[in-house]
Order: sequence, then C-alpha cells, then structure tokens
Amino acid sequence: MLAVITAGLAPGLALLSYFYLRDRYDAEPISMVFRIFVFGAILVFPIMFLQYILEVEQVFTNGFTQAFLGVSILEEFFKWFVLYYTVFQHIEFDEPYDGIVYGAAVSLGFATLENILYLLVNGVQFAIGRALLPVSSHALFGVVMGYYLGKAKFSPRYEKRKWVFFSFLFPFSLHGIYDYILITLEQWLYYMLPFMLFLWWFGLRKVKIAKS
Repeated sequence: MLAVITAGLAPGLALLSYFYLRDRYDAEPISMVFRIFVFGAILVFPIMFLQYILEVEQVFTNGFTQAFLGVSILEEFFKWFVLYYTVFQHIEFDEPYDGIVYGAAVSLGFATLENILYLLVNGVQFAIGRALLPVSSHALFGVVMGYYLGKAKFSPRYEKRKWVFFSFLFPFSLHGIYDYILITLEQWLYYMLPFMLFLWWFGLRKVKIAKS
C-alpha cells in the first residue's frame, strides 16, 4: 500500500515542484498552491461519478464523442471552473506565470489522486507508464490552461474574453486528442509519442513566454 501511494504521488509532486520552482522572483504561497492541488484532487470523485453514469447509460457510443465529451470536456471544464472562480480574481494571482503554477496545481491534484486509485486497483507495475502519459499530460493541459488565464488576467478588458475562452478551448482540444488516440487507434503508441513530444514543446514554450 505504501509503495503504491508513493508511486502515485511522486510524479505529480515532482512536476508541480518543477513548475513552482520556475517562479523564481515572486513565488506563490505554498498554502495557496496546495489548496488548489487539493481542490483538483477532490474533483476526481464527482467526475468519476458522472463518467460512470455516462458509461452505464451508454450515452456516447463512438470513440470521438467518448474522448471529447465523455472525458475531456468534463475534466477540463471542472478544472477550469476551479481556477476561474477561486484563483483568477485572487490577490495572489499577480503575474502571468502564476496562472501556470495554479493550472499545474489543479491538474496535478486531479491526476495524482486518479493515479493513486488506478495503481491501487491495477498494481504498481503501471507506475512508470502512468507517470509518462496521464500524469504528465494532465500537467501540461494545466500549464496551457493557466497560461491563457494569465493572458486574460493581465490583458485589456476587450481582450479578456478571448483569452478566457482559449484557456478552456486549448486544454479541452488537446485532452480530447490525447484520449481519442488512446481509445480508438490501434498501435496507439506510434501516434502518442509524437503527440506527447508536441505537448511538451507546446507547454514549455508557454512557460518560457509567460516568464519573459
């Protein structure tokens, strides 16, 4: 049990530490980051419940709708909702890079608890694969979401709605593509590898721009 929990926690905490420590000049309060991480973890339960109902009722009958509407829209909307209504107007959100820290926090909170539950059911032998794919992809979805919320926070009023919209659209689209590859494509690894390389490039580019 301890090995499973440790293996489930480690990648999420390592990635969150990486993005947090990149904020060298005005680091966010650890208590605030941890709170958002916990909020992300709590989201696992209502989302799992809704996804269970959708699966039992067979609401989505093909891979595309299952990936984009059964998984991506639920997970990314709830994470976006937490960020927008708990962080976006907060006084601690005082520079563009802060959006990336909080976006990574909420996504990694979700991914970490989901990872622990998965390993408890399926075994610790899946820990490396889970760290490389679901946990890191969630982190990068959160980075992208937070980047565009940071743009919205510090842009003129007439541009805010555009960036807020993008803060949901881009992670939703990327997450949907990720799940579509997993759900529908045979030999999915051949498609997932270039997609993950692109996702890392895209996410780290947003980190660099936000810090410039």
